[in-house]
Amino acid sequence: MDEARMREQVVDEARMRELAGGPVEGEAEAADPSAPARPVVRLSSQSVPRWAVIGIFLMLLVAGIAYARVFLIPVVFGFLLALVFSPVRRFLDRRGIPSGLSAFFIVGSLAALLLMGLSLLADPVAGWVDDAPRIVRELQFKVRSLLGSASAVVEASQQVEEIAKGTADEDVQEVVVRQPSVLTSVALETPAMLSQAVFALILLLFVLASGDMFYEKIVHAMPTFRDKRRAIRIAYDIERKLSRYFFTITLINAGLGIAVGTTMWALGMPNALLFGVIAFSFNYVPYVGALAGIAIAGVVGLMTFDQIGPAVLPAAAYFTLTTIEGQLVTPYFVGRRLEMNTVVIFLAITFWAWLWSAMGMLVAVPMLVAVRAFCEHIPRLEPLGNFLSARGSESVAKDDEEAV
Repeated sequence: MDEARMREQVVDEARMRELAGGPVEGEAEAADPSAPARPVVRLSSQSVPRWAVIGIFLMLLVAGIAYARVFLIPVVFGFLLALVFSPVRRFLDRRGIPSGLSAFFIVGSLAALLLMGLSLLADPVAGWVDDAPRIVRELQFKVRSLLGSASAVVEASQQVEEIAKGTADEDVQEVVVRQPSVLTSVALETPAMLSQAVFALILLLFVLASGDMFYEKIVHAMPTFRDKRRAIRIAYDIERKLSRYFFTITLINAGLGIAVGTTMWALGMPNALLFGVIAFSFNYVPYVGALAGIAIAGVVGLMTFDQIGPAVLPAAAYFTLTTIEGQLVTPYFVGRRLEMNTVVIFLAITFWAWLWSAMGMLVAVPMLVAVRAFCEHIPRLEPLGNFLSARGSESVAKDDEEAV
């Protein structure tokens, strides 16, 4: 076997010399001293740059995440919810309640809240969908009446363009490919979203019912005692921060929903309860959710009131309430240690919205919280954690000293 391997090595080196046009580095020169010198070929073990390999891997990873979105969305939701509710399940375990019973209680409560929200939204949303053509026509009419002379100028310019085309194009039929409307897209995606929600709840049930099995597997997989302790500390820290963030934001969103619903009722808006539910659910997506709620309030205000003042007032009230919540209430109750870089949050929301649509916007911020908590325990990733934070490095170090 050794002689055969030596022969193969000699043949490979001969082929390499023949292809390269010179001897391999470290090989003795040719026996003929009068032969002309040939360039030495240096063989590098890293012929491909490292950054190119990393770039190709990242592109393939993003493409794979986008392709497997139907499967990954409920899986990510399930594990995020498991991290959020694991402290609750552990609290019930310490009170003598089995993990399986705690899991059924948590998942059943979430399913009941989901069904309650759907029942509250079903009738108003169905009415809006049925009246969508009429709403669009009335909205166009009111916008034109508000714009006044501007719309007249636009119509006049369109008439001039049609006259300029002449009679040659009168017999030509124009084929217009209409894209599906927003309401149609939402109606088509609703069954898929509901099935993903059911899958996420079932996965959450199994993960919570298994107790600390995943943590035990992680501990057994770590080679040293130091790594085992660090892995458990990271897992518990991610649980604690995600739970604190989720429950705090839920309470804040509930208060915002009550305030928005009460304000819309006082202003005489129809379906004030629906606006409260919209404010509660949309506010889980920072910035984008508030803008969507303001737009909906503005459109419904234009449809409800004839004068410009009362029509704009609901959108202005919605904007005021979300501004107070975003600038005063949330920073105060969430705390400095959970504050995130606003630019990073906006980029993460847009990136995950591009990958996973509306469901991606919901998981963007919780995933950032988890990544930041992970980076705080890894020395090499501390710069990334500081970049994700809304504070400077000095304040981060000060908080760490206070925590110690």
